[in-house]
Amino acid sequence: MLAFYMDHQFRAAVVRGLRARGIDVLTAAEDGAERFDDESLLLRANELGRVLVTHDKGFLGRAAQWQRSGREFAGIVFAIQSPIDVGKTIEFLELVSHVARPEEMRNRVEYIPAQR
Repeated sequence: MLAFYMDHQFRAAVVRGLRARGIDVLTAAEDGAERFDDESLLLRANELGRVLVTHDKGFLGRAAQWQRSGREFAGIVFAIQSPIDVGKTIEFLELVSHVARPEEMRNRVEYIPAQR
């Protein structure tokens, strides 16, 4: 099962919902990393072997740079920052955590489907 690292912008309700379903989640704030820049935050998630979950579009560019240069990262799950459906986001992340293996997420960006 995947372990997630939630950046400081992600909704606390999603974190609570995932934990209620037994998903391993660590937030940047809990880790003392809420003020880290994108590079440091992605590096920290990678050090911990956790997939970074974010709304920050800057990580998409950072991931592309790392992929081109051969730098490894544990994976990113990205959601657009428009209003999200908390329940559907929790369900999607729970599914990803159960079906994707860490080696499958390595150097990969997965997108949470837009919700309307």
